[in-house]
Amino acid sequence: MGITTPIIHNAMQNANIKPFTKNNHDKEQAYIRAKKRVKALKGFYWHAFWYIVVNIFLIGMIAINSSSDQFWQFGTFSTAFFWGIGIVFHAIGVFAKNPIFSKAWEEKKIKQYMEKDKKQWK
Repeated sequence: MGITTPIIHNAMQNANIKPFTKNNHDKEQAYIRAKKRVKALKGFYWHAFWYIVVNIFLIGMIAINSSSDQFWQFGTFSTAFFWGIGIVFHAIGVFAKNPIFSKAWEEKKIKQYMEKDKKQWK
């Protein structure tokens, strides 16, 4: 049971909370990463959904209210074009691996800052 008192132990059992172990911590970190990934995917899918809906509406309204000469101008498709550039960057951010700020880079920076702090406190 470790250091926990009987009251805390009973409260943890009632709340279905397991005592801290390295394995539990790793599982919790994996869950947090997975939850963050799902949130990013959901955000991208909503972005893509609204991109399609809004641009169909805009292009449809322009098609209904203009002649064929006016329809085939850049202004008709400019919203879709520029918003499309934004959605491409959103997709890259969600789906592409980031070679510049990878997990190894993060670990290296964390170690670097920990060493710097260690030297400061000695």
